Amino acid sequence: MEKLFSDLINTTKTLRGPGGCPWDKKQTHESLIKCLREESEEVVQAIENKDKENLQEELGDVLLNVVMQANIAEEEGWFTISDVIKGINDKLIRRHPHVFGDKKANTPEESLALWRGVKEQEKKLKKK
Repeated sequence: MEKLFSDLINTTKTLRGPGGCPWDKKQTHESLIKCLREESEEVVQAIENKDKENLQEELGDVLLNVVMQANIAEEEGWFTISDVIKGINDKLIRRHPHVFGDKKANTPEESLALWRGVKEQEKKLKKK
């Protein structure tokens, strides 16, 4: 799986690099907003229609948008796709103390309450 993901990252970097695709090279965070909205809506439609084949394709399109956005951010010196992955993984671990810590949650509602509690604490810390 790691190779597949790095292949995707390298493909998108090639598309944006010298000799790459003029359309891909022209894209910005802002220009990709429309694509992200459309692809996200197509994911929703595939789920609602229980269209598993289309769902796979549309999830790929959303993933492409995420990788492209991260590539642009890396080009601008903001962050990398590795930073994005580390950030979401760290967040998942923090917000699931009932799985990765010493809290208990026996129902989905209890899990959600813990998630919201951790999220609220994080917001308070960011404001300081």
